[in-house]
Amino acid sequence: MTAALSHDSAPSGRRLPHLPLIMMYHSIGVRPHDPNDLAVTPERFEEQMAALSRRGLRGVSVAELLAARAAGSARGLIGLTFDDGYADAVEHALPILQSFGFSATSFVLSGRIGGANEWDEGTPWPLLDEAGIRRWADAGFEVGSHGAMHVALAGADPEVLRTEVADSRRKLSDLVGKPLSGYCYAYGSMDAAARSAVAEAGYDYACAIISRLSLGPQALPRIYVGQGHTSKHIVKMLYTYRLHRRISGRNTD
Repeated sequence: MTAALSHDSAPSGRRLPHLPLIMMYHSIGVRPHDPNDLAVTPERFEEQMAALSRRGLRGVSVAELLAARAAGSARGLIGLTFDDGYADAVEHALPILQSFGFSATSFVLSGRIGGANEWDEGTPWPLLDEAGIRRWADAGFEVGSHGAMHVALAGADPEVLRTEVADSRRKLSDLVGKPLSGYCYAYGSMDAAARSAVAEAGYDYACAIISRLSLGPQALPRIYVGQGHTSKHIVKMLYTYRLHRRISGRNTD
């Protein structure tokens, strides 16, 4: 998860202006064994959300963020995402987000609903079951696809792409009762064929981990946030992002 695995070069002349700020989370819970630094305790997560709120910022789903940007009303909005669909996102993150008037996107795995993160080292962590996914969606939060089984898509054959991208969208759309807008690449692994599969499956956007500016809405980059990020780190992230946008001649909203 920690390294982006984009295997192809960026096409020239396709820059995405006004790139959105999107934060990337995974588990919100206490994890004694966390070799990949994927977990943030509820206390630290609340501290991070409070840091945003104190500065007049509001965390939203990626779909809401992109819609607001298209309407020219995204100032003060920051995308919040949760990869893998851990069960503790509903248990811990959901009430904290609601207390601040925030929302977020959870990218879940259609083939591991009610399962565990068996692809990671260490004791498996439980993933959302159908009831948990519906609870997240019923709260007005966005559900997106993280594929079916958490498979790297760069270099994948067409059948794998179909299962991970198109089939997962159909299954999860049926579960939440509306078409999914967003996809998230497992491990950040993607290539031109994967991005094409995402577009052809009907997704409006896809999230990567680290990406070039020129890859467009099928590979939106995000900022990793972990347990070590205090409120001061969050403020520094925002400052660095805004400084980069000013230097590069783009707005922050």
